[in-house]
Amino acid sequence: MSDYETITKLKDNINTFFIGKEEVVENLLVCLLAGGHVLLEDVPGVGKTTLAALLARSIACSFGRIQFTPDTLPGDICGVSIYNMKTGEFEYREGAVMNQILLADEINRTSPKTQASLLEAMAEEQVTVDGIVHMLPKPFMVIATQNPVEFLGTYPLPEAQMDRFMMRLSIGYPEREQEIELAAQVLNGKAPENAGAVCTAEDILHMKEAIKNITVGRPILDYIEDMIEMSRQEERFVLGASTRAMLTLMRASQGKAFMKGRDFVKPDDVKDVAMHVLLHRLVLSSDARIHKEDAASILKSIILKVKIPV
Repeated sequence: MSDYETITKLKDNINTFFIGKEEVVENLLVCLLAGGHVLLEDVPGVGKTTLAALLARSIACSFGRIQFTPDTLPGDICGVSIYNMKTGEFEYREGAVMNQILLADEINRTSPKTQASLLEAMAEEQVTVDGIVHMLPKPFMVIATQNPVEFLGTYPLPEAQMDRFMMRLSIGYPEREQEIELAAQVLNGKAPENAGAVCTAEDILHMKEAIKNITVGRPILDYIEDMIEMSRQEERFVLGASTRAMLTLMRASQGKAFMKGRDFVKPDDVKDVAMHVLLHRLVLSSDARIHKEDAASILKSIILKVKIPV
C-alpha cells in the first residue's frame, strides 16, 4: 500500500466516526505528519476529546489525557522522581506526557508554570526531570483544548506558547443531517470507541520522513515569506508572524501537498493552511482592539494581497 493510500484510508476511517468535519480531520493529520501540535478551541461537547482519542485508536498509538485544573502540577505532566527505599535510589515515575498522543484538556485552566512544563516536550520531544533527560515515544503529538467562551478562573496562553502550536482549529457544530446521522450510528452501536486501527506508528513515522522530501520551490518560499513580511508590516498587528511561523507554514504546506497525493507544494497548499497556521500567532494593537478590528479579516486581506507565483 502506498503512503497516499495509507493516509487516505486513515482519513476515511476517522471521518466514518467523526461525521461532517472532513477539513478539520485533514488539518489534524497534516499536523501529525508535519510534526506539529494542535490547539482545538471550541465550545464544550462538539467532540474535541473524541477526535483525539479516535486518532490514537486509528494509528494504534498510546493515548494519554490530562484534565488541567488550577492545582495541576508540572510533575503530573512530566513525571517525578521517587525515592525507592529498597534500592536506595530515585526512580522515575512517568507522567501523562509519556504517551504518543497526549490530550491536554482545557489547558487554559492551569497555572502558567504548569502550562510551561509542556514547552520542552512540544519543542524537543523530551522532558527533563531532576536533571535527567527522558525521551518521549514517537510519534508524539499534543492536542490541547480550550473553551473560548469561559474566562473566569482561566490563564490565557502567552504568545510564546501559542507560537508552539502548528495550527489552531475549531470543530464547530455539525449540520442537522450530520448530527442525526451521528445519533443513528450511536443507536446502532457504531461508536468511536469501537474504531479499529488502520495503520501503525511505524507507518506514521515513515510518512513523516516522506513529507520532508516534498519539494518546495523557491517561488513558493518567496510566496510564504511575502505573507510573513506583510503580517509584520501591518500596523494593526503589534506582533507579526515569527520565523518559527514561517517554517511552520512551510512544513504544513508540505503536509497538505502530501495529503493531496503530490510530491511538490503548490500556492493553493499554502493558502489552504495559512489561516490555521498564522492567525493565533498574530496580536492586534490596542488601537485596533479599540476600533474592534477583526484579526481574521485582516489576515485574509493580507493573504489575498500577496502575489501568487506562476
